[in-house]
Amino acid sequence: MRFISRILSVSPKPCYLHIRYISSLSSTMASTEDSLRRSLAEKQSSIDAQAAAVRSLKSSGAPKSEIDAAVEALNALKLDKASTEKQLQDAVSGNGNANAVNRDAFRQAVVNTLERRLFYIPSFKIYRGVAGLYDYGPPGCAVKSNVLGFWRQHFVLEENMLEVDCPCVTPEIVLKASGHVDKFTDLMVKDEKTGTCYRADHLLKDFCKEKLEKDLSMSAEKAAELKHILAILDDLSAEELGTKIKEYGITAPDTKNPLSDPYPFNLMFQTSIGPSGLSPGYMRPETAQGIFVNFKDLYYYNGNKLPFAAAQIGQAFRNEISPRQGLLRVREFTLAEIEHFVDPDEKSHPKFDDVANLEFLMFPREGQTSGQSAKKIHIGEAVSKGIVNNETLGYFIGRVYLFLTYLGIDKERLRFRQHLANEMAHYAADCWDAEIECSYGWIECVGIADRSAYDLKAHSEKSGVPLVAHEKFQEPREVEKLVIAPVKKELGLAFKGAQKNVVEALEAMGEKEAMEMKAILESKGEAEFHVCTLGKSVTIKKNMVMISKERKKEHQRVFTPSVIEPSFGIGRIIYCLFEHCFYTRPSKAGDEQLNVFRFPPLVAPIKCTVFPLVQNQQYEEVAKLISKSLTAAGISHKIDITGTSIGKRYARTDELGVPFAITVDSTTSVTIRERDSKDQIRVSVEEVASVVKEVTDGQSTWADVLWRYPTRSTVVVDE
Repeated sequence: MRFISRILSVSPKPCYLHIRYISSLSSTMASTEDSLRRSLAEKQSSIDAQAAAVRSLKSSGAPKSEIDAAVEALNALKLDKASTEKQLQDAVSGNGNANAVNRDAFRQAVVNTLERRLFYIPSFKIYRGVAGLYDYGPPGCAVKSNVLGFWRQHFVLEENMLEVDCPCVTPEIVLKASGHVDKFTDLMVKDEKTGTCYRADHLLKDFCKEKLEKDLSMSAEKAAELKHILAILDDLSAEELGTKIKEYGITAPDTKNPLSDPYPFNLMFQTSIGPSGLSPGYMRPETAQGIFVNFKDLYYYNGNKLPFAAAQIGQAFRNEISPRQGLLRVREFTLAEIEHFVDPDEKSHPKFDDVANLEFLMFPREGQTSGQSAKKIHIGEAVSKGIVNNETLGYFIGRVYLFLTYLGIDKERLRFRQHLANEMAHYAADCWDAEIECSYGWIECVGIADRSAYDLKAHSEKSGVPLVAHEKFQEPREVEKLVIAPVKKELGLAFKGAQKNVVEALEAMGEKEAMEMKAILESKGEAEFHVCTLGKSVTIKKNMVMISKERKKEHQRVFTPSVIEPSFGIGRIIYCLFEHCFYTRPSKAGDEQLNVFRFPPLVAPIKCTVFPLVQNQQYEEVAKLISKSLTAAGISHKIDITGTSIGKRYARTDELGVPFAITVDSTTSVTIRERDSKDQIRVSVEEVASVVKEVTDGQSTWADVLWRYPTRSTVVVDE
């Protein structure tokens, strides 16, 4: 851990202006917005009344001085209203700070630089591209490789995880068991004339946000209604979404044509395995299922011991209805997922103390529902107070925080948001999202969930292979076991297609809930039972389920492990990293703004560049010698022997995020320039590779090196 912290300190934050923006999600700003809307309505009423008074004075032939005074008062009211409108506009757009930069303009500057320098580009560009598909160019590939390499070091190596690599093509039966075939859907609407498809929730979300930002005359009550819709958007049914779309008169964005009613669309790409077409399959929508179906063999490989974790990095595929937001919502993407298998009765973690003192922004569900904002909490405190369900979940939240901040994500624009009750599956014990703020707002980049034993149980039932763990007792134990036995025949007759949902919910009951149901069934013959996956309560009759407790002697405990799952959207993390590392600074002449990516050496696509100061045979030979020594040290680098001015060469590499530049201006020693401070030191040719390596590897900081070596007095134009 100390090794990584040294890496981060290599590039201090420069004193140049950073392009940033202010979040508008605090409860203070929300209450301010409400009061401003009320104030604006009152001021409009005052203006209307004063305007009526002016008209009355004019029609009655009042003295000119009296009319002038009334007009002056009216103009003063209008100025006061305009001032309030400006405050409201700042509140709803989040641009109240004078130093904040328009998000769209900032995003465009970042994207233009990324595409021009070939970090990524739209796929199949010469054929006008395909929405939701992107190619990574050379620097983008290098950044992605470095991020994944560090992910392996930080998680797989440091936590002794078992890494697997499973196929992208998955048989239908696997995804049927996991629930993806039936439930992996988004609600879609179609332009009734052109057939163009849109995500229904996106259209409603865009409408509400645009009205809130642009309709300053909207009442506080109407604004509260739209905000409530945004808050519960993920929980709206197809019927409720359709009702709201019709109520607000939402039409197709491109043509303004009417839209169809929302209906579910499965996001998986379907295929067939083999030439006959008789074995259906899908391109996997996540990598987790490959780990779950291999649990039995992985458990054996681990010596039949818990806990253990399996990890996988790989491609996943989702046939998004209307992909947008660049790398944030794509149809093919890289996931890095961990499944940490643990005894459901023992979720402590031996290394929890390593992260317990970390303090960062957390957004518990109580804060969200009461209108509060995220606040800094120690993860140890969050676990001890029960805000986070258990130590293992808390440990991984802490490790994810360290991973993201080591990469270069801004700590102040990173928060962990707990899922609300209506967001969680019935089987989940607790779920948190690592959300990173970028120009699109707060973006979920990592999900950390305690999924209980749902996945292994689902695959055990479908495959007939028990995916369980064993705890052998030294002496036989007499235990009392809860037995829940749904009568599937009766449930099938009563609930037909919803039978599976009801069975799963019954089997997932805890002991207290099950025994309460047993008592009600015995006294009344039927009981109301809420099924989360159906979103409603159903009536369970006495003949539909048998609930009992049995006492028996056991020599071992057989149980289905729980799983803690951190799931990383690598593309989303990389895009947010691009934005967090991007800033501009003026050229030396002050006539233009130069783009810079402030990547830590850990993720920089190239660690250093080598520049002969002028086109000189001797300098070029020294540059080649340095290049060989850098290669031998395993340092990625690039030689630039063009005749371009040194300042322009510096600017080119700063735009790629290269942290160090070596300038060959003699045959015995060279200068090393640090990207953000632009400080330079003089180092002998023999030492240059070792100095760069110790700084990029984190063995020393740039400040350490500055202290040891003479500072270069710059005689060439830097920028």
